[in-house]
Amino acid sequence: MGKQIRHRKIKEILQQSEVGNQHELMQLLMNAGIEVAQATLSRDCSELGIIRSRTATGYRLVFPDDNPGQMIKGLVEMEIQSIEHNETSVVIKTLPGRAHGVGSFIDHLKSSRILGTIAGDDTVLVIPASVKDIRGILEFIHSNLLTT
Repeated sequence: MGKQIRHRKIKEILQQSEVGNQHELMQLLMNAGIEVAQATLSRDCSELGIIRSRTATGYRLVFPDDNPGQMIKGLVEMEIQSIEHNETSVVIKTLPGRAHGVGSFIDHLKSSRILGTIAGDDTVLVIPASVKDIRGILEFIHSNLLTT
């Protein structure tokens, strides 16, 4: 099954159902006849910009607005526990299980100063385009992820 068809089905499912996590989404895709590996589904969610957001009824997978705005920025800020750096990289510590969302948010900002991010469970490694610009990357992260 092609990626475009899978992406279309994921969008359809999320628009029609309240899905709390990727495991539930995987089950709904399997019910629709689409088998997908967890790693592929995770990559699909990242490519589609899907985030896990808190709603009145609990957590839910959603599509952010085209402009993430203050609401998403506020959610990301609540997930960050600390930002540390050295001469070559920036490490962001998050709440357990939230590093992927924070890393994805940073990637979607598309800064030319950042090559990309690597996210574990509670840690995001920010890979700089140049180690000479760590201070600029820190300023970028603070201005785009933190409200204060």
